Amino acid sequence: MSNNESMEMYLETVYILESNDGHAHGVDIAKRLGVSKPSVTKAIRYLKELGFVNTQKYGTISLTEKGRVLSEEIYSNHQIIKLFLEHSLKLSAEEASINACKIEHVLSDEMLGAIKSYLRNNNINMRNL
Repeated sequence: MSNNESMEMYLETVYILESNDGHAHGVDIAKRLGVSKPSVTKAIRYLKELGFVNTQKYGTISLTEKGRVLSEEIYSNHQIIKLFLEHSLKLSAEEASINACKIEHVLSDEMLGAIKSYLRNNNINMRNL
């Protein structure tokens, strides 16, 4: 795992799995991301070295506080971009989410700020993001 996009994808996936299921396991991460279990093991080891995740006996993976803060930001940005694509381009929720996932890793802070301004100026609710 050598780039930020990959790291962000893993963190966001752990965040989503923890939020939905209360826990994350390597096999679930692999399935959701469409990668091999050894790839997940390598990525999680790297994230653990950086202090973003903890691993427990029996394969449970959890976010550290540092990991949770970053993953919440990543997830929020994804949701903001998705909302923008749905409202501005009238994409379906599914299509907007697919594209938001691709866009979120390369967007500048300035562009993200412009998207937030667009949503605010059009009275689009971002409260839960």
